[in-house]
Amino acid sequence: MTTKSEVTKDSIIGDVIKTVPGAEGVIRKYFGSGCFTCPGLNIETIAFGSTMHNADPEVIVNEINNLPEVDSGT
Repeated sequence: MTTKSEVTKDSIIGDVIKTVPGAEGVIRKYFGSGCFTCPGLNIETIAFGSTMHNADPEVIVNEINNLPEVDSGT
């Protein structure tokens, strides 16, 4: 059984990518590929990234939180 933490608009983008399987695809969809080489990846929030990319943070957060959970087999 896995425990999935709730992602919010105040979550750090880099943390979300590292901890939520499938989140990388959602971030890429709304923010593009450049996000993954940006030095702000580990300090910027989803809300900040959304402002920079003219996206609705609630849409992104909902999409990430609704990703299917992956069972790690533990």
